[in-house]
Amino acid sequence: MAGIDIGKTSREMIRNGTWTFKDGTFYQALRLESGKAGIVAYDGDFHFPEDWSRAERKEAREKISFVLGLNMDLDSFYAQISDSPFEFLVDEFYGLSAPASPSPYQALVEVIAQQQVNFDFAQRTIGNLVKLAGEPVRELYLFPTAEKINELGEEKLREARLGYRAGYIKSLTELYLEGKLNLELWDWRIDKAIRYLTRFRGVGKWTAELFLAYGLRKNVYPAGDLGLRRGIAKIFGKRLKEVKEKDVREIIGLYGEWKGLLAFYILCYDRKTEMERRKR
Repeated sequence: MAGIDIGKTSREMIRNGTWTFKDGTFYQALRLESGKAGIVAYDGDFHFPEDWSRAERKEAREKISFVLGLNMDLDSFYAQISDSPFEFLVDEFYGLSAPASPSPYQALVEVIAQQQVNFDFAQRTIGNLVKLAGEPVRELYLFPTAEKINELGEEKLREARLGYRAGYIKSLTELYLEGKLNLELWDWRIDKAIRYLTRFRGVGKWTAELFLAYGLRKNVYPAGDLGLRRGIAKIFGKRLKEVKEKDVREIIGLYGEWKGLLAFYILCYDRKTEMERRKR
């Protein structure tokens, strides 16, 4: 039975300063609904601040399970892609689950920050933002609240090297705080959620699809993503320009309930091979 490898999963998370993985233990700085904040550790068992109540521990346990995808049925996924061109990904990334964001608002900010830049640069800008507006908890930071980001203003946000994306984050944060942007789309159909989100300035289809996957664990993927197209081109021995968004949807869509996770594995494969290529 395939268990979740938290080391592999954490390596695919956004390095934003809110978490760390060391000596086999995952540590995440969390703010709870009660207002309490602290660091939760997971090494196969959960470890909480001593003064947290049973209800607070339950909330934190659910958040960490969501972030790390601890309930993901990898055996069923691996069975689904066996005897396919993607079967080699099982050995390549055995035990890897798709990480998610602790909150929809954090997911939106981090997805906006990834627009039109490579993943490494996006990670640096998100880390800059967390240090700029987040609250330190020992060696980690709590992700900035919407209220704090709204207080900063667009010019201050630009200090994180977000560029034009700072304006999007600021305007979307204002709408979110005013109750005009609903991010709690847990029960919405994917097509309806995409139509809703793309009404807002700064949210295109790529952003909406990635938000739904990363923020809400919807079974969807950004089919127009460069890394995803490039990964499929490598696997099928094609040139990048031969793989269009519609091709991605046709190929990955065959895998039903596992298409979102398959897309994530392909993205991880592309990042790994690109890193190896740059080293060469």
